[in-house]
Amino acid sequence: MRAVVTRVKRASVTIDQCVKGAIGTGFLVLLGVHQNDTEAEARKIADKICGLRVFEDAAGKMNVSPTDAGASLLIISQFTLFADCKSRRPGFTAAARPETAIPLYELVIQECRERGFAVETGEFGADMQVSSINDGPVTILLDTNEC
Repeated sequence: MRAVVTRVKRASVTIDQCVKGAIGTGFLVLLGVHQNDTEAEARKIADKICGLRVFEDAAGKMNVSPTDAGASLLIISQFTLFADCKSRRPGFTAAARPETAIPLYELVIQECRERGFAVETGEFGADMQVSSINDGPVTILLDTNEC
């Protein structure tokens, strides 16, 4: 599983010109599910997201957890994170099919909520427009094969 986590001042997702989800200070999370991912990877990445200490303390150091920063999460499904770019036209065969990806995407959301986070979402498979005001910018790539 892969996640691109961006610290934001605010972020939102719009579908058919209607705002589906919006947050203030927190993380915009683009989440990709690999075809071989399981519930273990979903729990692992949720734990990593919820524990990233990248908010600034009084000394300006990235040392504060999202919980202590009062952060919210906007989690968007993003199958293109598993693009195969060996040619100029990406392939997406490594991305999980919806019957696998949707339950794991929903499990990540549930795990984050169970840790006390307010979580907004997009809509799996929808054409979404995502807006954000990045803070820093701070953007972290998480991959359950590497963390």
